[in-house]
Amino acid sequence: MTGWTWQYEGYDPADERLRESLCTLGNGYFATRGVLAECADDTVHYPGTYAAGVYNRLVSSVGGRQVENEDVVNLPNWLPLRFRRPGGTWLTPDTTPVLDHAVTLHLSSGLMERRTRFGLGADGALLVRQLRFVGMADPHLAGLRTEFTAEGFSGPLEVEAALDGGVTNAGVPRYADLDGRHLTHVVTGTSEQDAVWLRCRTRTSDVRIAYAARLTSPASVTVRHDLPRAVQTTRLDLRDGNTLTVDKVVALHTSRDPAISDPLHAAVDRVHRAAPFDELLAPHLTAWQQLWRRAEPDVPDEVGRILRLHLFHVLQTLSPHTADLDVGVPARGLHGEAYRGHVFWDELFVLPYLNLHFPEVSRALLHYRYRRLERARTAAHDAGRRGAMYPWQSGSDGREETQQLHLNPRSGRWLPDHSHLQHHVGSAIANNVWQYCEAAGDEEFLHTKGAEMLLQISRFWAGSATFDDGLGRYRVKGVMGPDEYHDGYPDADRPGLDDNAYTNVTAAWVLARTLEVLRHLPEPRRRELAERTGLDEAELDHWDHVSRTLHVPFHDGVISQFEGYGDLAELDWRAYRRRYGDIRRLDRILEAEGDTVNRYQASKQADVLMLGYLFSPAELQGVFRRLGLSLDERTWRRTVDYYLHRTSHGSTLSGLVHGWVLARARRRDAWKFCQEALLSDIADIQGGTTGEGIHLGAMAGTLDLVQRGLTGLETRGGALWLDPVPLPELSSYGITVRYHGHWGVRLRLESGSVEITVPLAGRYPIEVHLPGHRAVRVDPGETARLTLLE
Repeated sequence: MTGWTWQYEGYDPADERLRESLCTLGNGYFATRGVLAECADDTVHYPGTYAAGVYNRLVSSVGGRQVENEDVVNLPNWLPLRFRRPGGTWLTPDTTPVLDHAVTLHLSSGLMERRTRFGLGADGALLVRQLRFVGMADPHLAGLRTEFTAEGFSGPLEVEAALDGGVTNAGVPRYADLDGRHLTHVVTGTSEQDAVWLRCRTRTSDVRIAYAARLTSPASVTVRHDLPRAVQTTRLDLRDGNTLTVDKVVALHTSRDPAISDPLHAAVDRVHRAAPFDELLAPHLTAWQQLWRRAEPDVPDEVGRILRLHLFHVLQTLSPHTADLDVGVPARGLHGEAYRGHVFWDELFVLPYLNLHFPEVSRALLHYRYRRLERARTAAHDAGRRGAMYPWQSGSDGREETQQLHLNPRSGRWLPDHSHLQHHVGSAIANNVWQYCEAAGDEEFLHTKGAEMLLQISRFWAGSATFDDGLGRYRVKGVMGPDEYHDGYPDADRPGLDDNAYTNVTAAWVLARTLEVLRHLPEPRRRELAERTGLDEAELDHWDHVSRTLHVPFHDGVISQFEGYGDLAELDWRAYRRRYGDIRRLDRILEAEGDTVNRYQASKQADVLMLGYLFSPAELQGVFRRLGLSLDERTWRRTVDYYLHRTSHGSTLSGLVHGWVLARARRRDAWKFCQEALLSDIADIQGGTTGEGIHLGAMAGTLDLVQRGLTGLETRGGALWLDPVPLPELSSYGITVRYHGHWGVRLRLESGSVEITVPLAGRYPIEVHLPGHRAVRVDPGETARLTLLE
């Protein structure tokens, strides 16, 4: 790891899946895993190419049940390029001695480079150098340059390039029992200018997919079609010490593209018009330079290098090209097939960073939710509720995609999955709407689509709450919280928990915030919205009452994760760590023992403590005051300590949230959790899961930890609010943000001071608030240097 490169040296089959995920190249439209071009799908390697929003639905027979799943589709493989001496076997690192091998990810330019020296025995060696890009300037193009150098021999080398339509979804071993054959009607052909093409479609969603490929070689190129492959071959005449180059340029289109008629025509036309490889690189490099200029955090040393890698992978999945698409935030990026490519609540951890750099992308991601608002209303209606009940897992059309069964690899048993009861996803969407509008100053979105989503989510919460005469408060029953370990009470005959604290507090916040938004809507717009949705003052009064009287359980002077949490048994954490070592997936361990985590005070990840991530200390205290409850600093500190000792951190988001909460509370052990979040994917701390796709929320969350968590940055009331956290391990850093039309606002924090620069292009000053009730106005073209109070 250097400042701008990520390099792997040597070849170890056991590390390949992880490397392939972390060397993925993409552009927000599609991405391709960093598999070596000569390697096929096997137990070591997994080629995968995924286009944003391309899903397909299949029915599989699992455990004697018919189970329906929608998956992101592994598209035809455009990478294949293999080589051999005539009459010999194809050379790969798994079949041929490897003398030297290195793969380098060039972050600044979005390029993957590999260098491999294959030993040919008495005939010397063959040096193969490849350079790969997935176009950030033109999101439909990708390219592969291969340089062959003979060392100690001269003679012919056969090279074969292909487009391979014979792929399946097979990247996650846990899904092996599910049908992964998503592609059908594979056809190949040759264009008038000798490019090969491949077209196919998905089996049920009927998305048409087309590739076209051009091969440039110093020797003649021949074509053959071996369905499901379109193959181009060339025979190079190598000379000892000399290098010959073969370039492969590929175009991809699907029927989901904007302004598309025939994807095949578009792909063939684009590859014919594409410039030579070298000329394609120039605009690609410029596009990457512009992205880094807009979004790169200025953080020193190893932390800065890891954050660059995280930002690089966020941009593989969500780039300015995403703004033209109808897609959400896939939890595992476009890097693999884990979670089936579904959209969860991870945008809660992703959008805050995008809001201040690429607000047009955030807006597009919120449009994805708005377009599925009617589906969410249908789901609520079918459940006997009003308003909008967004799904825990979403895919193409917004129906609930959460699996009905999940496999425990430890026991080999398929178990019921009740995570669709995580209705708090609606509150996450509402929070994202509010945070985006505050950061971007987008009143148009807030007054139209945003207000409508907030209204329907609030209507769902108000209708889900039932009044308890004994408590004198409203309760929300039968849900799951962010913890995910607990899906019901011990020995209960139905799933679900009552009064999850995170769910109820965020529901109260949504109701209060929606009332505020509606109150400040322009009167004509408010009247239109009320007329279309049947909203009246009586309903608003009910929302206000619910928002002030939702039940939040406590026990032993701390906030209870849910009603009855304090009555559960304590777990012998030391014994389980001694017995199993890694107990992050404690739920699987206990189930394999014939037990259940539902019986214990044990959480997979932050649940109650998510409140400290979502809200600043002052805002969280304000929500509790509205509920008629007191949350002083001592109670919150006890609550933090209580759950710190009862959490197994079975999610990459857990370390992130704990680091954030502890940093905001000025706790000495914050850095340990921040570091875990930084290393979660590069060290694969979840035990092999990164090879199935990176954890996008954790990567974006670490960027936001520096951007908002450590700076205490809030965007509210038309101003920037700063309350920096003194963290010895990161005492000097800078960020550049886009705020209310100001491009390139620079914040630089040193020990005891902050520097704010507003670029000259802005028309209006920016108001900045600091602790101690201090406020300054920074005019365009000015820099303010301010001392921070102890």
